[in-house]
Amino acid sequence: MTKKILFINQEISPYVPESELSLMGRKLPQAIQEKGHEIRTFMPKWGNINERRGQLHEVIRLSGMNLIIDDTDHPLIIKVASIQASRIQVYFIDNDDYFAKRLMAADENGNDYTDNGERAIFFARGVLETVKKLRWVPDIIHCQGWMSSVIPLYVKTAYHDEPSFTNTKVVTSLFANELKNDLGENVKKCLEFRDATADLFTKYKDSFDFNELEKLAIDYSDGVIEAGNNVDSELIQYAESNNIPLLKYPGEDFTEHYESFYDKICGE
Repeated sequence: MTKKILFINQEISPYVPESELSLMGRKLPQAIQEKGHEIRTFMPKWGNINERRGQLHEVIRLSGMNLIIDDTDHPLIIKVASIQASRIQVYFIDNDDYFAKRLMAADENGNDYTDNGERAIFFARGVLETVKKLRWVPDIIHCQGWMSSVIPLYVKTAYHDEPSFTNTKVVTSLFANELKNDLGENVKKCLEFRDATADLFTKYKDSFDFNELEKLAIDYSDGVIEAGNNVDSELIQYAESNNIPLLKYPGEDFTEHYESFYDKICGE
């Protein structure tokens, strides 16, 4: 059965250097689209993306909203571009404070940005607000990379009454840890939004590191995929112990496995 699938990617090649994440960010949406499904795909507008070469342009009708994080207003800017070879349109979430003139998880010296948690929260809310404006109702939201790991929480709490997401299933792909440090001391406070209330976060450590963020994603996902063969076994065990449907690493030839997993998650 044809599905509408929203891919929320941390990285997509060719906009950023090739990595396990960026290659999957490109290959998976293309493979699923070629299977006849309708897709949309989002990623952050990292500061190392060449806008001229990538032919990005701002979508004025989608931009202009302010998102309040840690009591500060942050303007949301939406840009769009197309990967010509695959006919995939990519929406970019941009903001001067969190993304412009900054690299991805770490700076030029290899140090993690201290506000990576806030950046992930801004990205999550920016994506969900933009999808609402597009009036596009996904059957499945598939999150790839730690930067998208706040999405499951918000879909199931803060946005659960929104018509765009009422019946949406959420899938999280687990990858290897690429963060050296935790995500900032104020992550729990910044996560609070609408029905995502403080009491939901007491079970997590105050020091929100990569694994804690992924546990948060697992807890609010309808299914989890082991997307590589070097995923932390603690996270796999966590998903299994919480009875979350899990697709073990299927190898390089993943398309059929992923499509079948989507069917399973949707109860087909």
